[in-house]
Amino acid sequence: MGNGDEIISNKRIIFRDYISGFPKESDMIPTTDTIRLKVPEGSNSVLLKNLYLSCDPYMRGRMTNVDSYIAPFTPGLPVMGYGVAKVIDSGNPNYNEGDYVWGITGWEQYSLLENPEPLTLVKIKYTYLPLSYYTGILGMPGITAYVGFHEIASPKKGEFVFVSAASGAVGQLVGQFAKLMGCYVVGCAGSKEKVDLLKNKFGFDDAFNYKEEHDLVAPLKRYFPEGIDIYFENVGGKMLDAVLANMKLHGRIAACGMISQYNLEESEGVRNNFLIITKRIRMEGFLVFDHLHDYPKFIEVMKQYITEEKIVYVEDTVEGLENAPAALIGLFTGRNVGKQVVVVSRE
Repeated sequence: MGNGDEIISNKRIIFRDYISGFPKESDMIPTTDTIRLKVPEGSNSVLLKNLYLSCDPYMRGRMTNVDSYIAPFTPGLPVMGYGVAKVIDSGNPNYNEGDYVWGITGWEQYSLLENPEPLTLVKIKYTYLPLSYYTGILGMPGITAYVGFHEIASPKKGEFVFVSAASGAVGQLVGQFAKLMGCYVVGCAGSKEKVDLLKNKFGFDDAFNYKEEHDLVAPLKRYFPEGIDIYFENVGGKMLDAVLANMKLHGRIAACGMISQYNLEESEGVRNNFLIITKRIRMEGFLVFDHLHDYPKFIEVMKQYITEEKIVYVEDTVEGLENAPAALIGLFTGRNVGKQVVVVSRE
């Protein structure tokens, strides 16, 4: 299979070196290389044409030389992240030429993946749905929201739910899952545009702009006079401190991310920790990698929600691989509205 021994140019975004503090566009270098449009003879590799790339907050952690739950980027090699791609050639029995897949790929026009596993490269079953959705609602952010809310937070009908960073790829879905369960949902975001989106498009019961609040405890008391049953944590720091002061007895916190802390030299302290004990709060962190076995069930549920128009989804689309570094950095200033997607090619 494949396109013979044709060699073509391959635009790439190379990670320069490990950083501290706030990332810059210059930490990621656009270059042009060449690539052969055929997998090596006898290999188990897959050659991909990348179509859509995902910008996600967790990628900031990969820019430091700390090996936590996912390995750091390698200086001098392409940035790696979730994306949607088409199989151009394959020596792997799990993937055929013409298949559409999503998973971890390189920030480049074409990627050669050696020995991909079915859990790291997932075949796209429903190609009639927008392929870009597999960077978000039907991919890693989608299953993160689904597992975090339904399994980690253990929701019940009628409960009071608060979602931080609520207009992002994960938060917008958590709020809608909560509404579908009959919960009362409030979200926070960083602009009037995003607050309007939460209330008017995603169906949140209410929302507020955290940047307009001097004391985060006050708006939470205003919106949750009886307290919060479930907090879906995307922010950390002062937001977590304020939420702990407003949690109900036996409340649950699903800790998904803490974007306010990612670019700090030293993490902010949380003063209200003792309330976890006195209010008998269950706070649990989770990683989507531990729940990929739930993906087949998740994708069937989401297909139905999308088909029946029970879920609304917003993407913030940037055209061109060269604009990917700016799009990623924009996540940390809240520049994006909805899921940040980079279009490399529309086929």
